[in-house]
Amino acid sequence: MSSTPPMKAGPMKAGPMKAGPVKAGPMKAGPAQAPPATAGVPTPVGVPTPPPDGRRVTAVIGVLSLAVFMSSLDLFIVNLAFPSISRQYPGTSLSSLSWVLNAYTIVFAAVLVPAGRWADRIGRRRLFVAGLAAFSAGSLLCGLAPGVAALIAARVIQAAGAGAMVPASLSLLLAAVPAPARPKALGTWSALGALGAALGPVIGGSLVEVNWRWVFWVNLPVGLAAMVLAVKVVPESKDDRATGRPDLIGAGLLAAAVGLVALALVKAPGWGWGSASFIGLLAASLACGTAMVIRSRRHHAPVIELELLRSRTFSGAFGASILYYAGFGAFVLSAVEFLTGVWHYSPVLAGLAIAPGPLMVLPFARVVAPRMTAWLGGPGRVAVIGCAVNAGAQLLWLSQIQAQPAYLTHLLPAQLLGGAGVGLTIPSLLGSGSLSLTPGRFGTGSGILNTARQVGTVLGVAGLVAILSRVSPADPVTAYRHGLILVIAFFAAAGVVSAVLLTARPVPARLVTAAPVTDRGPAAPVGPQEAD
Repeated sequence: MSSTPPMKAGPMKAGPMKAGPVKAGPMKAGPAQAPPATAGVPTPVGVPTPPPDGRRVTAVIGVLSLAVFMSSLDLFIVNLAFPSISRQYPGTSLSSLSWVLNAYTIVFAAVLVPAGRWADRIGRRRLFVAGLAAFSAGSLLCGLAPGVAALIAARVIQAAGAGAMVPASLSLLLAAVPAPARPKALGTWSALGALGAALGPVIGGSLVEVNWRWVFWVNLPVGLAAMVLAVKVVPESKDDRATGRPDLIGAGLLAAAVGLVALALVKAPGWGWGSASFIGLLAASLACGTAMVIRSRRHHAPVIELELLRSRTFSGAFGASILYYAGFGAFVLSAVEFLTGVWHYSPVLAGLAIAPGPLMVLPFARVVAPRMTAWLGGPGRVAVIGCAVNAGAQLLWLSQIQAQPAYLTHLLPAQLLGGAGVGLTIPSLLGSGSLSLTPGRFGTGSGILNTARQVGTVLGVAGLVAILSRVSPADPVTAYRHGLILVIAFFAAAGVVSAVLLTARPVPARLVTAAPVTDRGPAAPVGPQEAD
């Protein structure tokens, strides 16, 4: 329903109340007074919404960031549990265990956009809480899994919950936070997501010492607390214009296309890169991807909204995110496998060795990246610098890597530099993609951008697993060098895409404290728009 404009003190024209001066203050007898406009209630065009309470906004950001931290944490928290799982289930290879990671990522990617559309339609907080519940239930089942197959199935449930809550959390954040405060809020949200992914091995290494099942059960108290806090502090919002059901068949085709590519890459070393099986899987993946694009052109609520990809900044952020997260996912898995397999660190020690990099992420994302965005005239330019820093960090590690442990002099400098690069890049890519989104597209657009992240992670992990399948016990370092070259190539390619598509200065647009909304939904974009 539409809210009524705030009443001003002064003479009133004839109407339900008597004419004459009216003092400002609570209305007595007469029509019911309209409540203040909030993120989920339409506000007439031209009437500014009072800024939300600062403490409430901070609480909203905290709750929503906690959810994305959990979902990202579980993306890589299982890495250091792989050796323990292998010991409990003898004969399980790295390629088999990689599906504990890839199944989560593929389903996560496929669910994101349909979930974003459902969030816009039925209510973003409603779907956010439902996603938290499914994620927590999946975590419980992961810890109870009697074998690797059951663990992978439980990870699918967990991923479906994560895929529902992440786009809802971002769209809730964009709807609840005033436009001037969004860059900092986005920095916090995306930084905690990156921090969760990078801290996964750190936290996982500590929990594995107790039991590998605790890497999943640790989510239960956090998930329950987040559900309670979300209901209490996060305002509901939705797009009243959203109609129709999301394209679930298209989501299935997307999952099949990404999963078949990952399967082809993982199996290629054994089958042969020119084998009929490998080429057949790639052809099947291409067919599924083509069918998904065709459906996206015709469906009223497609899994990938091709219209959004016509935006220079959005398509640039989409492509750069795929490449960047391919490098990021491959790097995190490579570091874990190298520390435990070559330097023979225990899970706890490996986690502690990785920790300094993630600790660099939050200050650079929260403080440095927003300031650089203001100095350089746009987040795309910061993304280019961040990609270059990440590539430089991996080049440094490539020049220093050796079989003999030398953490302080060889790995630590690259870890610190890489953490700074992550903190600069991730919020900047997200900020660049968000520039061209209108309030009504927050859920869908954020879902597409997060899909790019998950697709990239699947491809990077699968590519690395293919390389590490040829590790020689006599010379293990060579395979890891090849893996680092792959990581560097991904980061460099992400930087090139960002430089070409994301560095145009945004054209300033009218900024308002909240999205102007009509009875039919948001009327205009909020924030600066891209220059094409």
